[in-house]
Amino acid sequence: MSMPKGSNIAVPTAALRVELGWRSGPGVPDADASALLLVGGKVRSDADFVFYNQPAHSSGAVRHEGKRDAGGQVTDALLVDLARVEPGIETVVLAASADRGTFGQVPGLFIRVLDDRAGTEIARYDSADAGVETAFVLGEFYRRQGAWKFRAVGQGYGSGLVGLATDYGITVDEPQHPAPTPPAPVAQPAPAPVAPPVTAPTPVTAAPPPPPAPPAPVRLTKVTLTKESPAVSLAKQGGTSGAMRVNLNWEVRKQFKGWGSKLGRAVAMHADLDLDLCALFELSDGSKGVVQALGNAFGALHQPPFIHLDGDDRTGAVSSGENLTVNLDRRQDFRRILIFVTIYEGARSFADLHATVTLQPQHGAPVDFSLDECTVPSTVCALALITNQGGDLIVQREARYLVPERGVSPQRTVDYAYGWGMNWTPGRK
Repeated sequence: MSMPKGSNIAVPTAALRVELGWRSGPGVPDADASALLLVGGKVRSDADFVFYNQPAHSSGAVRHEGKRDAGGQVTDALLVDLARVEPGIETVVLAASADRGTFGQVPGLFIRVLDDRAGTEIARYDSADAGVETAFVLGEFYRRQGAWKFRAVGQGYGSGLVGLATDYGITVDEPQHPAPTPPAPVAQPAPAPVAPPVTAPTPVTAAPPPPPAPPAPVRLTKVTLTKESPAVSLAKQGGTSGAMRVNLNWEVRKQFKGWGSKLGRAVAMHADLDLDLCALFELSDGSKGVVQALGNAFGALHQPPFIHLDGDDRTGAVSSGENLTVNLDRRQDFRRILIFVTIYEGARSFADLHATVTLQPQHGAPVDFSLDECTVPSTVCALALITNQGGDLIVQREARYLVPERGVSPQRTVDYAYGWGMNWTPGRK
């Protein structure tokens, strides 16, 4: 049952999953969920803002889990553990921002609260009056007499995520416009010299310590690669150091739509689908190799190849999925890196797979893109090519499905397609 605007309901002091949802389609803007932890209506610091560039609160009470697309029904999720919210926090605001559009262009916009353990819906608010707003406070958790309640808010902003964030006390990193140059002063005749008065010498004292540097403002920028704009410089987005996390998450439709019933059955996805995120690398010294789960070639972050693959995941969940990490502190050691994915078991093709790739530099804006629909019997997909161009790493969206020839492995297929020139032998997990 959908709640009317302004109504409230008691919620358990437990781990709750908050889903911002809408229907995707041509011309529909993307949207992003965020949360702000407030005391007296304001954040205590920028650390109390949880969103795609700052996905977890230091207390562990709020975490941004990311998006899923299930057949055109998109959700962006937050996990809010009310039992872990610090005692001083009075309100957790649940907000949304539209990317390259307004919420009047977003059909079926809603927010709902679910018990994270049981999966049952506790509260839901459907927004029906959005117009030119580019940011929305859809709901909030607030304390009342020692317990927690959820309120359906539905308050819009025309100034986007920047306006919403600054309204709650966030310092936002925005481009600064130079101040106008003041007019040159008019020359005045020099006054006659006057003898200075005789004064007693001033005692020398130690200079006061400089004030502490203000905290770095929050960066709200993000980059989505498309066919029309497929490449981005990591340096221009601030991603020049630290670790860069590469995440692949996916969703498989329950209803398969293939190329005919017989072939459709042959390529239909199964519940035990196992995808492997991999990386071909070529370092500046000419050495080449692969990082993958096969053969336990997990790599290393602080020694060559400076790429490390996390554990193997079979769920595709945004909060986990397949992940590898690239050490951007050693970017001068990279010549090129090709991120790709293979099907290890559970299906014969990527058909009917909906996947999203996110590259999250530690100190820069995230870069993400979605894969196109697969229309060929492919078992390997080149995701992104990262090349070193004059010390700057350029990320190129590939999203290229490849079809191995009979008897040729997916790894050898992607090697041939990109001219890596390696020798391959069979491997197992």
